[in-house]
Amino acid sequence: RIADFQEVLGEPTVALAKLRHLCFSGIPFDGGLRCLCWKILLNYLPLEKALWSSLLKKQRDLYSQFLKEMIIQPGIAKANLGVSREDVTLEDHPLNPNPDSRWNTYFKDNEVLLQIDKDVRRLYPDMAFFQRPTDYPCLLILDPQNEFETLRKRVEQTTLKSQTVARNRSGVTNVSSPLKTTPNSLSEYEVLPNGCEAHWEVVERILFIYAKLNPGIAYVQGMNEIVGPLYYTFATDPNSEWKEHAEADTFFCFTNLMAEIRDNFIKSLDDSQCGITYKMEKVYSTLKEKDVELYLKLQEQNIKPQFFAFRWLTLLLSQEFLLPDVIRIWDSLFADDKRFDFLLLVCCAMLTLIRDQLLEGDFTLNMRLLQDYPISDVHLILKKAKELQDSK
Repeated sequence: RIADFQEVLGEPTVALAKLRHLCFSGIPFDGGLRCLCWKILLNYLPLEKALWSSLLKKQRDLYSQFLKEMIIQPGIAKANLGVSREDVTLEDHPLNPNPDSRWNTYFKDNEVLLQIDKDVRRLYPDMAFFQRPTDYPCLLILDPQNEFETLRKRVEQTTLKSQTVARNRSGVTNVSSPLKTTPNSLSEYEVLPNGCEAHWEVVERILFIYAKLNPGIAYVQGMNEIVGPLYYTFATDPNSEWKEHAEADTFFCFTNLMAEIRDNFIKSLDDSQCGITYKMEKVYSTLKEKDVELYLKLQEQNIKPQFFAFRWLTLLLSQEFLLPDVIRIWDSLFADDKRFDFLLLVCCAMLTLIRDQLLEGDFTLNMRLLQDYPISDVHLILKKAKELQDSK
């Protein structure tokens, strides 16, 4: 299989159909194949290999520019603006009511930042990876010569008790069950020494810059669950030349992926053709075609797709399985040329695989099964989804 991948990726122009076909059945981790394939499937890398190095350089430089403008500059401006007393008489000061005031923007950004911070600190709490220091901390920001304010410092200094960003969507992250307590105060986390950065801090920066560049959607809870597996995959690339640029590459792949699924996160589009409600209904209409008995049972118990499929679809199943399994599912999802039609079939497969339990269970039992899905073998689920696809 590795040789098959190497052959397709070795051509001067990658044959996309062949690559999709190979990736659909799972991508080997060896030699950084997955990282490379994902970058092609998410339209970050063009099919002509000759263009790769110039494109990567251009995009990574652009990302550095974003860091300078959106993280370093506001920090410096804040330091300069707040130095002396007479500054208060200048046009721009912390109490300036003008919406264009840099301070105003700074405080608004902090509200979004606090929400991101809260979410990224609890990424995959059962894995140590996100708490560990990265081998490639962002030197632009952590250079000891600079007195820049990192996002971590900014969160620590922000006394605004951020009203949780009002964009929290119903049921998206149903992560904190009473049993899973997440550390609340900063002190409960191991603080890394100066000059080090944990992986979660890198993810925080990616999301913050995305929110700044996309004010129409900004940050919505759950995006952290989409960026997590992408960043993990790129930051564990066995090829160190790629791994070093995991942050910038993740940012652009995340941006491209969000361009395809962002409608799921926009509340005002929920009931439109491209919104999440339409997709959830589609899971049920597909189920009705494939297994009418199970469909009727769920209808009869008034189990609406919103109760479970909202999270499955919006977060591309990233909350339902362990990270390595999520990554395997994403191989197939990214390889799907109809873009996420296959996800609907995976959701149907998940329902039909527990049909006997669902047919016997009452409302409470069935809700528990759907909110805490019992089958962990994703190969079985993907095989079933493929059968559903082939039986069309």
